[in-house]
Amino acid sequence: MSNVVPFELHQAGPRPGGADSEDRPVRAVYTVKEVAAMLSLSVSSAYTLVRAGQIPAERLGRRWVVPRSRFHAWLDGVAGGLSATGTDSPRRGW
Repeated sequence: MSNVVPFELHQAGPRPGGADSEDRPVRAVYTVKEVAAMLSLSVSSAYTLVRAGQIPAERLGRRWVVPRSRFHAWLDGVAGGLSATGTDSPRRGW
């Protein structure tokens, strides 16, 4: 009798009986932590940029959320010189 367990190679893709990514709803907002990971920044640096208006975000209660559509539009426009507010000028009074 052998104690060897056979190795089965699993290919990437949807799991049988599992929910496909197409079935899951797309979230409308990101957290600052998620944005930091996407931009390869530390979380504290991302919060600093959010507070300064460099990354588009909104205050929701006591937490910051980054609207997904505004974030991607901002990312696409970074090379074009758009600010996080969607205007040509930075936020005032911060």
